[in-house]
Amino acid sequence: MGKDKLRRFAAIKDFENVFEPEREHDFELKGKWRESVFQNDNPIVLELGCGKGEYSVGLGKHYADKNFIGVDLKGNRIYVGAKEALETGMKNVVFLRSRIDYITNSFVENEVDEIWLTFSDPQPNKPRKRLTSPLFIERYRKILKPGGIIHVKTDSDVLFEYTELQIKKNNYHCLELTWDLYGSLPEDLDEETKSIFYIKTHYEKLFTSRGHVIKYCKFKLD
Repeated sequence: MGKDKLRRFAAIKDFENVFEPEREHDFELKGKWRESVFQNDNPIVLELGCGKGEYSVGLGKHYADKNFIGVDLKGNRIYVGAKEALETGMKNVVFLRSRIDYITNSFVENEVDEIWLTFSDPQPNKPRKRLTSPLFIERYRKILKPGGIIHVKTDSDVLFEYTELQIKKNNYHCLELTWDLYGSLPEDLDEETKSIFYIKTHYEKLFTSRGHVIKYCKFKLD
């Protein structure tokens, strides 16, 4: 492991906005995020597989009335978003260093209002590990409130086609779906909504520079 990665791993240990639960046990903040961390009753939004946390931080800037939690296992990536949130005094953005497999250890039933999946690994040879597979959807179902929304933003045809199939197969309530996000945004779309879609992660910038088309959908499970 490089020296910079080691430095970042050490640094986040002292970040007040980064939490690291024990892997196989219920986290002490489970069911207490609003009262103990955010100290408000605002909606909780998760970004799963948040990487450097660009979406969590970007959304947090647009929605002061929502609480955002970026979840990722790689602490050296979380460091980037967590550091920005600390330096800019953001109180509505924190990070959870954890595998998504254990997400139900950190949240109780109905505690989460929305989930964002931004440029998740498409797992081309392991459909079961895709973050929109039935295995993961059932985990989300346990923590999402009734009517909670799942957003998917990706460059991957494989992942998006699979997600569209899962929506149809399992009768999820699809609210929006487009195979060309930026090509389909209405010209009269309000600037705030447009700016949310135009939040670009490190991976999105990389993929779009290679000519990849960005896809987007949002759906409910009920």
